[in-house]
Amino acid sequence: MKIEEIKAKVRANLYVYTYHADVERQADGLTFTQVEESLISGEILEQYPDTGRGESCLILGFASNLPIHTVGGWSGEKVAIITVYIPDRPKFINPRTIG
Repeated sequence: MKIEEIKAKVRANLYVYTYHADVERQADGLTFTQVEESLISGEILEQYPDTGRGESCLILGFASNLPIHTVGGWSGEKVAIITVYIPDRPKFINPRTIG
């Protein structure tokens, strides 16, 4: 996946949330706007060529200085937001490092 393509799809509102992603978004108190902002400012940390459901990637972005991880894939021509969460302790030392 390419970050510029993902950003273009998000800007054009060509993305969908999975049920799991929406549950996780709400659990971390994230708004749709924050997730969108983090994707537009984001960078790909890891690529997953095929996890059984096609290619996906882990994106780190920020919304109002809040780090947000999003795992995104494809749903046809749209970006599928598979999960989204705030990377924090104890699992993460910082947004780029698993603890």
